[in-house]
Amino acid sequence: MTHSDVVVVGAGLAGLVATAELVAAGRRVTLLDAEPAASLGGQAFWSFGGLFLVDSPEQRRLGVKDSAELALADWLGSADFADDGSDRWGRAWAEGFVDFAAGDLRSWLHAKGVRWFPLVQWTERGGYLADGHGNSVPRFHITWGTGPGVLEPFVRALLDARRDGLVDVRFRHRVTDLVTTDGRVTGVRGDVLVADPVARAVPSSREVVAPFEISAAAVVVATGGIGANHDLVRSTWPASAGRLPARMLAGVPDHVDGSGIAAARASGAAVVHEDRMWHYPEGITNHSPVWSQHGIRILAGPSSLWLDADGHRLPAPLFPGFDSLGALRHVTERGDDHSWFVLDKTILGQEFALSGSEQNPDLTGKDVSLLLERVKPGAVGPVEAFAEKSDEFLWADTPAELAAKMNALSGTDRIDADALERTIVARDRQVETGLGKDSQVVATAMARRYVVDKLIRVAKPHRLLDPQHGPLLAVRLSVLTRKTLGGLHTDLEGRVLRPDGEVLPGLWAVGEAAGFGGGGVHGHRALEGTFLGGCLFTGRTVGRALGA
Repeated sequence: MTHSDVVVVGAGLAGLVATAELVAAGRRVTLLDAEPAASLGGQAFWSFGGLFLVDSPEQRRLGVKDSAELALADWLGSADFADDGSDRWGRAWAEGFVDFAAGDLRSWLHAKGVRWFPLVQWTERGGYLADGHGNSVPRFHITWGTGPGVLEPFVRALLDARRDGLVDVRFRHRVTDLVTTDGRVTGVRGDVLVADPVARAVPSSREVVAPFEISAAAVVVATGGIGANHDLVRSTWPASAGRLPARMLAGVPDHVDGSGIAAARASGAAVVHEDRMWHYPEGITNHSPVWSQHGIRILAGPSSLWLDADGHRLPAPLFPGFDSLGALRHVTERGDDHSWFVLDKTILGQEFALSGSEQNPDLTGKDVSLLLERVKPGAVGPVEAFAEKSDEFLWADTPAELAAKMNALSGTDRIDADALERTIVARDRQVETGLGKDSQVVATAMARRYVVDKLIRVAKPHRLLDPQHGPLLAVRLSVLTRKTLGGLHTDLEGRVLRPDGEVLPGLWAVGEAAGFGGGGVHGHRALEGTFLGGCLFTGRTVGRALGA
């Protein structure tokens, strides 16, 4: 058995940040991960690289007026924290994170060489009253280089520290148990898995070649959430929100299974708010999957009609990009496994983007010439590829033809052709007025007051049945599992708590495993750009606390 000052379990973004801070403080660190070296960086590698920043230079250059006070008001309106004391630590972490997003986050990353796309995006617009869910202003800053761009300085720091003998990195080491001695976590044990040269995020072998055990003064759990464990996701989904369907897509690799959280719980750690999750209703099957049930999220502008499985419009303000969880709950409360976007070729070209580093090669590869293609008419390359290759993109010249194709894909007759045409015509009449009473038409027109939306994100209002903008398009949307909002209960230093609220000595947690801080920094809803930010904030906080 070997010994280390600190064992960090999980080599995703939060684990890498914590490791970097610990090494900088002179601690001996052993970093363990069950996956091969090719998967270093975990889920963050596959992300769009969006960060929630407040009152940034990018915002100010675009005329966006933001402040920490406004951001915190938006956060609290979205989180809807409970008043029974169960959200005490989550709310405290939220207040700290907003201060971080309005303060050190950008300058800290900028000093490490991280840069951002200058056109700040407006995600999770909410659409409710002033004190309700949603971002009042655009805050979604896309990293130049997307997820890999966020990871790069921390991967570089790890490799430098490994070269200099300051950190022991062990891939293919799966932790199954935490070792406790007299009520204190004193190490980890688990299995050494067989070497497997699979590519990043491809499911790897679970063949065991030997056991291992490492003692440590402190253990940091950085193993992520439960998004790939669909049985666990379904069993913890709140009954009040209906049921999650049997057919779902996965927005995370297979190894994101909740095993780290389970091991900590078995050692006496408290897990809170397990029924709080952040999944997406706008998933489409990846035509070139990497992991099991691999799905991609559509990042849609506000113009597409969002229809349920019976062809009815979702109620206001459940428009594309306004309230992800509200739309998801609408689908699950109905007991459906899909919904639909109905749009046209013009809207596809102007408003559709796909989440993830691999779906945005211009931003990921920092390719300016390729990036300029986004301002030209038509869809960007990956979106065009999906439209051509995916069976879930259905083209038609008339509503009747579109309805027939939608029913053929779902294997039902739930879409009535005449009703679909009436829905589209009613919407088009509202657009033709130039004003209108339709909430989505009004919201879309308002979105174009923001210069970025007008330039690259929101199509000029027009009739869907105008042949100049055709043909029509329907896209089948499926539930896409992604983030765990609850997790290991932690105090403001990241120390894991026991069910009685006392500290469990020797155990710390970061990132998604800790609900991005306190067992639930987001409360019930998230504002986007806060997941990577939560990994950065918790990793830095815990690394510095342990380093001290």
